[in-house]
Amino acid sequence: MTTDLSTYNNAFNRYIKYGLYLAAIFVLGWGFTSYKQMFLGLLLGTAVSILNVWSMHRKIGRVGQAVVEGTKVKTMGSLSRLMTAGLAVLIATRYPEYFDLIFVVVGLLMIYLIMLIDFYFASK
Repeated sequence: MTTDLSTYNNAFNRYIKYGLYLAAIFVLGWGFTSYKQMFLGLLLGTAVSILNVWSMHRKIGRVGQAVVEGTKVKTMGSLSRLMTAGLAVLIATRYPEYFDLIFVVVGLLMIYLIMLIDFYFASK
């Protein structure tokens, strides 16, 4: 069981690490190119996406602990993750001069793209 847990934790750490690397690239793109709205949108979406994955990881840990202890689990927090994504979209629509809405949505999906790519290379 510990190998499964360490494998899960290692995958989570990789996702966060790759997400932060990608966010750093977006910061560089914002700073050194003229596509400021695009890169800020990607940065906002990716930051919220990383936050959502971290939240999910933390809640899965709580669920696992509750299962081990035999206690009840309230929720996995899908509503909170949906609301943070909605907040990112709301920010982008409120401040369109800073954030491109399409790229915020792309940024929200970025961590899932990272997971797919990581799974592809891990399966090879």
